[in-house]
Amino acid sequence: MKYRLFDFSGGDGELLTRGGLERVSDHAGAIEQLLCELRSGNWIASEDDLAAVGFKAIMAQGRTGCLELTPEVVDSMEACNNVAPAHNPPYIRGIRLFAEKMPSVPLVGLFETAFYQWVPEASTRYAVPQSWHDAGVRRWGFHGASHKFIAERSAELLDREDVVQRARNLYVDNAGSPVDGPPLRVISCHLGGSSSITGILNGAAVGNSMGLSPQSGLPHNNRVGDLDSMAVLHMMRRDGLSIDSVENALCNESGLKGLSGGHNDIRDIISVADSGNVEAKLALDVYVHAARHWLGAYFAQLNGLDALVFTAGIGENRAGIRAAICSELDRLGILLDTEKNEAAQAEETVISADDSPVKVMVIPTNEELVVAREVKRYLDHRRN
Repeated sequence: MKYRLFDFSGGDGELLTRGGLERVSDHAGAIEQLLCELRSGNWIASEDDLAAVGFKAIMAQGRTGCLELTPEVVDSMEACNNVAPAHNPPYIRGIRLFAEKMPSVPLVGLFETAFYQWVPEASTRYAVPQSWHDAGVRRWGFHGASHKFIAERSAELLDREDVVQRARNLYVDNAGSPVDGPPLRVISCHLGGSSSITGILNGAAVGNSMGLSPQSGLPHNNRVGDLDSMAVLHMMRRDGLSIDSVENALCNESGLKGLSGGHNDIRDIISVADSGNVEAKLALDVYVHAARHWLGAYFAQLNGLDALVFTAGIGENRAGIRAAICSELDRLGILLDTEKNEAAQAEETVISADDSPVKVMVIPTNEELVVAREVKRYLDHRRN
């Protein structure tokens, strides 16, 4: 459980303090401990000093955007538990405990699907019967807060203030205002325990590698990523597997863990691969192959590229993964500077060669700031 406390009285959001707890088993106790930390640090006298508590919520049935987490909205989140079994249930438990603990403080969620509200319809549709689509079977996209931050920050670093403002106002303007200059085309690679890649045009997403659920797209730590749907039916019929056992296999025993022979931490996988383990080496190769697949897909959809951004735990810290993804992409205008790439370690920097047509950057993400900004906007809009 992680938290950050922001003060918006002076403008765009000043980070006052941050903290968190590991290996939480008692969420009610953890919430009380976090509040005690804020009180003992003289940041608040009581929870009533908080304007709101913002959550990086995942998904809800029939809802997206930045919404107050009323019982009805939380119930609609619960309706998606089967689609996001690793994410929604713990979030819902936490939200309900916060509501019990501080009933007078608004709880507001910025849903991870919100950044993808305006992608082209062709990027959202699966080729399924209309009744399935009507039931919500479509590409929703996730990691929205992270990719939205990259949309804003990359535009700042590329001196495109028109795109910065469009990206910042995306949810306010319902797709954002027009830009004054030429198109700005960015591919954002959020690579971590959970990974996704997003194509961004003028600060707005054109698609995301994740689809109906956060289980899709690139291989994740222990979740499968993309898989032919017939594979599930094949294994159920062949081995007599139950729905629960299939869910456990795909959500807990697959991904990098399934490929590498049981390792689900990229640090361990790299270490074992370096010692000659064939399975671990294959896991890394599959991961890189998937990332390059989606990079190529959005390069084509955007009709070129101005910036390629790496973010999140793997993207910010693993030079070897970045190098493998960018390898032999010179015909696409992507030229990495080996020394810059090796030196980059969880810091904002350019790692492309000076003559690279495409800027390759490492930008540490700041999902919490994006959530806080949108919660502030929501409160301001509600007051007006």
